[in-house]
Amino acid sequence: LREPFSDGLYANAGAARIWDDHNYTLKYAKSFGLTVEDFYPKDLQDVWYFRGTRVLVKHGEPVDMSRFKYPLSEEETKLGYGGLWDRYVPGSLVDDIYHSYHSNPTGPDWPPPSLRHYDQMSFTDFLQSQGASAGAVELIAADFGFPEASALWVLQEVAMTGGTKMLEIGGGMDLLPRAFAGRLANRISYGVPVVRIEQDATGVQVVYHRAGAPQTMRGDYLICAIPFSTLRVVEVSPPFAPEKRRAIEEATAEHLGKVFLQMRKRFWLEQGCNGFGKSDVLGDIWQPTLNQPGPRGILESYVSGNRARLFAAMTEGERIATTLDEMERVFPGAREHFEGGASTFWDNDPWARGAIAAFYPGQLSQFGPYLARAEGRIHFAGERTSAWNGWMQGALESGNRAAREVNDAA
Repeated sequence: LREPFSDGLYANAGAARIWDDHNYTLKYAKSFGLTVEDFYPKDLQDVWYFRGTRVLVKHGEPVDMSRFKYPLSEEETKLGYGGLWDRYVPGSLVDDIYHSYHSNPTGPDWPPPSLRHYDQMSFTDFLQSQGASAGAVELIAADFGFPEASALWVLQEVAMTGGTKMLEIGGGMDLLPRAFAGRLANRISYGVPVVRIEQDATGVQVVYHRAGAPQTMRGDYLICAIPFSTLRVVEVSPPFAPEKRRAIEEATAEHLGKVFLQMRKRFWLEQGCNGFGKSDVLGDIWQPTLNQPGPRGILESYVSGNRARLFAAMTEGERIATTLDEMERVFPGAREHFEGGASTFWDNDPWARGAIAAFYPGQLSQFGPYLARAEGRIHFAGERTSAWNGWMQGALESGNRAAREVNDAA
């Protein structure tokens, strides 16, 4: 997102981070000559703002949980935030899920019977079953943002996070898709929404609109990377199998969004802060201008779940005003230095109709085996169909998988 920011500043409205073990993403970035930089700062202090209490903590160090007003047990208070995760999300279980899922994430046998019961409970239920107090559950849920999601999906997400460091593409994450677009050049058709997909024993035909008039394109095979939340409104003939149709109709696209506030100077540096933090209202707080030059800076609120749904229902002005009010509590001085803002909420994008795939109790067991399964000559890609659910890595990995499927079929 490069407008309406000044001095050439930008912020990543969609994908913003790359784990250092995301081999597909890093491979393509390197092949296009793009550079990667550290996403998180190495020094100064983060700000945690929960239940009206502001706590400064050196980046990467444990947070003193006694400062917050959560009803934690004495043991939980001593554990700290990271310790709470380690205590209530056992590493042995995460390892079991990793090895089971990584071996065949889109196969018909996932999840195996030994793990299926975790898909029948919410993440909140799982934490409670592990002995977490009400305060610990509330704190972890306030940060994570998906408390009612399937416990197995959350554990799967944790299991697939194997990196040690977060990175970003220098100059903006849009440079990667722009590099793909430049290499593909006239093979891409812009502004032509698909309205119908047809297949028979000899090939696949797509009906799309160009300037409002229907046109067709035919091929031997089709790779469909349309998000399921948008694919629902595309007519398909003959219809997909009932299991696939149900997955497309009922699988969830999570509520995610970001609000960006441009400041005339990076005043937080004078407070010994790096512009990063967490809040029970604003979610993750990032400073997307960490690696960008100039005196001006941007503070960003990244919200998910119910918080994002509430923000998405607001006007742009209401979102910015609400975020600025709260950001003033996290970083005093924000109102004085504020120059303008912008926001992106994926619920409101007609071509996405939501953000990353998320799964609620029972859905992984119901839909998992059918997410990536081909339907005749139609193959499927997209982060929803990958082990790296919710990451660019998943989109790229699934594209490679779908291409191999077509090569094998041909």
